[in-house]
Amino acid sequence: MTVGIVGMGYVGLPLAVAFANAGQRVIAMDVDPRKVAMLEAGESYIEDIPSAELQGIRDLLEPTTRVGPLAHADAVLLCVPTPLTVNREPDLGPLVDATQALTRVLRAGQLVVLESTSYPGTTRERLLPMLEESGLAAGSDFSLAFSPERVDPGREDFTIRTTPKVVGGLTEVCTQRAVDLYGLICDEIVPVGTPEAAELTKLLENIFRSVNIALVNELAILADRMKIDIWEVVDAASTKPFGFMRFEPGPGMGGHCLPVDPFYLAWRAREFDFPTEFIELAGKVNMQMPYHCVEKIERALNDTGKAVKGARIAILGVSYKAGIGDVRESPALKIIRLLAERGADLVYHDPHVPDIGAHGLRSLPLDEALDSADLAVIVTAHPEIDLGMVINSAPRVVDLRGVTRRTPAPTVERL
Repeated sequence: MTVGIVGMGYVGLPLAVAFANAGQRVIAMDVDPRKVAMLEAGESYIEDIPSAELQGIRDLLEPTTRVGPLAHADAVLLCVPTPLTVNREPDLGPLVDATQALTRVLRAGQLVVLESTSYPGTTRERLLPMLEESGLAAGSDFSLAFSPERVDPGREDFTIRTTPKVVGGLTEVCTQRAVDLYGLICDEIVPVGTPEAAELTKLLENIFRSVNIALVNELAILADRMKIDIWEVVDAASTKPFGFMRFEPGPGMGGHCLPVDPFYLAWRAREFDFPTEFIELAGKVNMQMPYHCVEKIERALNDTGKAVKGARIAILGVSYKAGIGDVRESPALKIIRLLAERGADLVYHDPHVPDIGAHGLRSLPLDEALDSADLAVIVTAHPEIDLGMVINSAPRVVDLRGVTRRTPAPTVERL
């Protein structure tokens, strides 16, 4: 079988590697020539994929910037970004461009699967009409389905192979073809009745996390005002063996899903005269967390008789989660921007992110970042960061992730 994958990012590249490791030929298409050049050289730009693994499948991987080779694929998976506009509305531009390009080479017998997260109805209402401009009919001449990606970058306990794969086709035959395809690389397939059900499944998964993170973040703000240790409360509540699931407060949400997906559903719901107030409120709470964190930083400096303006602040960790270098929607970037606007002298240390071009900053070694710092802020708790050094070297520490709670010190203040 030949599998075409459009979009060689955090979703598409791991899929390409999985299919190639299963012995399938893969056409790896991306509009970025730099990514294609790196793939041709066997060089990975994603931490979860070692370069050695790419080099081991080079005979099965055909990187390209051209849409033409997709005509030879038995199945084509669309794994392109679905971001938000500046007004927090769905931006389907990359998906529309990819689908229109595919329409030019679509042939009878192919299976097309959308993996990019979007609102319910995207596959049927947006992709289907564009693909049928080829003159082929979906459900008879070619198959169409939606299967949400469930990639969690940096995670090793659940992989593409071991994470159940949800699929929903336009027809029963479309669903079965998708089941057969993903059965090559996934141990468990979960078919649902329609593409819409699969689309909403992905949104439910991430909105569930968003709402619960917002809840604990709001409680963290309240606990801060009430002088209660929120981490002690979360630890105590987590001892209940039923009816409670642990979520931890933090500086905000980042990554390619949680900050984006709730707004996709909220936007779609407005077309049905249904305001998703609960979901939107959760998004607002999480978006405000960086501002609360900056207020905590200001108070911590004030306690030492210093103002933010002119203070040397060391930001520790700038990616959106520990153990990876992905800065998409990272709350650290907003915290850095807010502190810079207030006149802070900023440095940062992150073993996974060598530079932040937009802010003109480069990662410093931990000891250099802490040298002469008035305050250290733990924003992303990478396991490589020596917390002992941080506590012993910085005159004041603000811990936004609760990782210092096992090593209490009078100079440390937690979220």
